[in-house]
Amino acid sequence: MKFLLDLLPVILFFVSYKWADGHKEQTAAWLTGHLGFAVSGGTVGVTEAPVLLATVVVILATVLQIGFLKLLRKPVDKMLWASLGIVVVLGGLTLWFHDETFIKWKPTVIYWVMGGGLLVTEVVLGRKMLRQMMGGQVDAPDVVWRRLGWAWVVFFALMGVLNLYVAFNYPLDTWVSFKMWGSLGLTLVFTLAQGIYLSRHMLPEEVSSSQG
Repeated sequence: MKFLLDLLPVILFFVSYKWADGHKEQTAAWLTGHLGFAVSGGTVGVTEAPVLLATVVVILATVLQIGFLKLLRKPVDKMLWASLGIVVVLGGLTLWFHDETFIKWKPTVIYWVMGGGLLVTEVVLGRKMLRQMMGGQVDAPDVVWRRLGWAWVVFFALMGVLNLYVAFNYPLDTWVSFKMWGSLGLTLVFTLAQGIYLSRHMLPEEVSSSQG
């Protein structure tokens, strides 16, 4: 459930962009009529309409994520609050200046914020956040957790660089597709590799149950 909720903004960004790309004139007219106050000059052009609509959608989706968790009285983690702040600022700049450059930076900023957070908590302070996230299912020595912490830090750093490379060296359509399929695929592969690495330290089911 949480995994799907986390993916919601990315999925909606992709879907809304693809829909708007096939209905550019309608999208431009709708944005101009309803959100003209949020863009410089008050008019949205046909060419920029798809990415501007997708930007509006991803902002609303992130707000709804937090609203849904609040409604269910679930905790909202700090990263989600940070993501909201980042998408509102960069998305707002994209809308006002009619420039997708700002929203293209969003994944990179989030990756680097996550990587920086892990670097401080996991590597520098040694709080073993990754161990806590595993819910007591893995009994690995400290050196393993430290390696995993560094692995995630490096992964997030490289993903941030890769996002910028695709965003500013390929057409917008390519970046949107990479954001949906490439980033997700690489994250799943990395997570799977982490799982394989940790599998040798998995506790028997009855032991992990008793500890919980």
